[in-house]
Amino acid sequence: MLPNAQHPTRQPYPSRARRWSVLFLVATVMMGGYIFWDIVSPVSTSLKASPVDGGMGWTAAEYGFYAGSYSIFNIFLLMLFFGGVILDKCGIRFTGLLATGIMLLGAVINYLAVRHISPTTYTYLPFSLFGLIPAHIKQQVLVAALGFGLFGMGCDITGITISKIVTKWFTGHELASAMGVQVAMARLGTASALSFSPLIALQWGISAPILTGAVVLLAGFVLFMGYCFMDKAFDRHTRKPSEDMAEEQFSFSDFVKVLNNPGFWLIALLCVFFYSSIRPFMKFATDIMVSQYGVAETTAGWIVAAIPYGTIVLTPLFGSLYDRVGQCILLMTNGCILL
Repeated sequence: MLPNAQHPTRQPYPSRARRWSVLFLVATVMMGGYIFWDIVSPVSTSLKASPVDGGMGWTAAEYGFYAGSYSIFNIFLLMLFFGGVILDKCGIRFTGLLATGIMLLGAVINYLAVRHISPTTYTYLPFSLFGLIPAHIKQQVLVAALGFGLFGMGCDITGITISKIVTKWFTGHELASAMGVQVAMARLGTASALSFSPLIALQWGISAPILTGAVVLLAGFVLFMGYCFMDKAFDRHTRKPSEDMAEEQFSFSDFVKVLNNPGFWLIALLCVFFYSSIRPFMKFATDIMVSQYGVAETTAGWIVAAIPYGTIVLTPLFGSLYDRVGQCILLMTNGCILL
């Protein structure tokens, strides 16, 4: 027997196969969130059609309020900030289950509103939230927006949780490539919603795409429950017993340091300008093509889906390129110029 036969070389934990299995699992959860996020926008023209024509009679202001309600809790109640604090204090497993559960709850409320509340019942609101909410609004729109807002709160907290998961499992490995794949799968969710939502609505009615999205989120919730077991195994292998319950603690002084970092504000503003240009366009693009240019609703969905379909290929490519050669500033600059 060789001298070192009793001490075989241990493979690093987690293995490459386990890392990528985790990535595809949690990226699928996030993909479900993006499917629901864009499941309604391709059928917005049908929503605004009169009930006689099979629509819900939503006005442009009501649809705009519904689309914008995604971020209403995160902006006005700072829920994304508090979600980050919860993630630091309570850990990945608790926060992920909470966030995916809120996503599912919001989706169910959204579906029930569109499916079971009459589009002819109105309510008057004493406040407009800086003009965001129409004063005279359908109860159906109001409840659907509540559900979409809850979904948005859960979806964004799920997003930062999955970012932490990817960092946890891939630090020291193919981190940029992993993030590229995760973003690509998220864009696949967007592209799928834009492409297939009109076909589902055409076959089974306007509420059917929302129900489909809710079922996808239910599957995502179950998948995240499965991830929790893998995460627990990761902690057992990589932490000392005394560290099992220790999570990163939120520190206000660290928060102030981040706010005083000019680089943080440059990146944050870049994200603000990016999302304020792309996301609203994608929410209204299909309706513009249908109402202004006479494009069929199903065709318009496929045209808008060209944007996320392109990122499915390019995002992992540039993530792999960054892992190999670096030059993140050059890549970011060229990306902004292309946009």
